[in-house]
Amino acid sequence: MHMADALLSPAVGGGMWAFSAGTIAYCSAKVRRELDDRKVPLMGVLGAFLFAAQMINFSIPGTGSSGHLGGGLLLAILLGPSAAFLTIASVLVVQAFFFADGGLLALGCNIFNMGFFPAFIVFPFFYKKLIGSSPSRARLVSVTMISALIGLQLGPFAVVLETLASGISSLPFTTFLLLMQPIHLAIGVVEGLVTVAVVSFVRQARPEILQGALEARPIGNHPVRQVLLVFLLLAVVTGGVISAFASKDPDGLEWAIARVTGNPQLKVPQLGLHRTLAQLQQSIAILPDYDFKRTAEKGGVALPDKPKQEESFNTGTCVAGIVGTLVTLLLAFMSGFILKKRSARKVYGVH
Repeated sequence: MHMADALLSPAVGGGMWAFSAGTIAYCSAKVRRELDDRKVPLMGVLGAFLFAAQMINFSIPGTGSSGHLGGGLLLAILLGPSAAFLTIASVLVVQAFFFADGGLLALGCNIFNMGFFPAFIVFPFFYKKLIGSSPSRARLVSVTMISALIGLQLGPFAVVLETLASGISSLPFTTFLLLMQPIHLAIGVVEGLVTVAVVSFVRQARPEILQGALEARPIGNHPVRQVLLVFLLLAVVTGGVISAFASKDPDGLEWAIARVTGNPQLKVPQLGLHRTLAQLQQSIAILPDYDFKRTAEKGGVALPDKPKQEESFNTGTCVAGIVGTLVTLLLAFMSGFILKKRSARKVYGVH
């Protein structure tokens, strides 16, 4: 569901950049006040895990489409809304700048669509209201599934609205909407199942992590090393090995565009800002489309989600998975670490 610059006008893209930047500033201030030390490494490993998980496109049977984990709800359940938003923003920044996944102009939209809705709408107003303090297994499964489905409807709906507001593509609103919502409903089912599995594991291993996110309080002195190691191992294996076997089918957004236009990629408009940002992204990205530069696809960039190589195993994807996992781990961890250090300096009057 990573939007590309070809869908957005500078006004809409810039406006969403400003909104997402403001939300990051708000979340940073909140995390600086509330985040306990044990959640800092958790932000890092969960960011790395989400980066790796988003590289795994799974096929949607009978559609010719694929989807990948959004992960915003999962992060909110484990970290709380503010830390979750900062973590998913870290993931999307790494994807856009290092791997050209999603446009630079569209980065604000992508952070909003994949981070704001699950963290600040679905988690507090649906999941938190319905889950209760000591949910049964059945309640945990049902509430998590419902919340995931809601999140995977709100994000795609925002994509359609942002495209409509931009007015630079020929995608008809009604047709685009009627394609986007059902395909992301199917993706939401898988998102829900994965979220249930991960939350169930954490609930059994360290239930205080879930309670801390629900009640906005520190984890306490409970050790979380086991959880950290499991997520780190999953991130490395998923990004470094399993990612090479991900589905090559177009993702839900590409699929919807292809059904409307006959082509899953839209050419970047020949506008000054679009062209400048596309050139900047090409020069910065070390592994564009999660592959070595010499083998990455060239041409129109619009909706890069996963490369469409014919090989069943691609070394470039494995390298990209490991590099991205480590960079995201470092960025998400450092975000939490720096905010906590600034908070500690303020508390003790160090300037």
